[in-house]
Amino acid sequence: MTSDKPSRHSPSRHSEGMATRRAVLGDEWVDRAEANKTAFDEPFQDLITEAAWGHLWSRPHWTKRERSMVTIALLAALGHHEELEMHLRATANTGASEDDIREALMHVAIYAGVPAANHAIKIAKRVLKEMREEQS
Repeated sequence: MTSDKPSRHSPSRHSEGMATRRAVLGDEWVDRAEANKTAFDEPFQDLITEAAWGHLWSRPHWTKRERSMVTIALLAALGHHEELEMHLRATANTGASEDDIREALMHVAIYAGVPAANHAIKIAKRVLKEMREEQS
């Protein structure tokens, strides 16, 4: 069923969000996500492109490295492991180092719990190893 309501889609926020999303996640990741988009999830994809990438990640107050570290800590603390893996891989584009990732996850251990950090560290070790192997 389609709605007769006008779209709340903001073309300029969407364009800015898509540029930031590509800068952080890489063209290959975004192209794959866009290719899998359907009429069902298109409004959701527009929402995250505009809100997360166009508004939040595009703000000037923090660097992409800083946003990357905070995002990794939050995703680890909340147990969002698939998104955590995606953002760990994005550190190749954000400038967050392995030391940054470790420090973010150390904060998770204290402020969100050792089990959350322990699992996130296991994921980070695997993803970082894969990233090093891909560069070889």
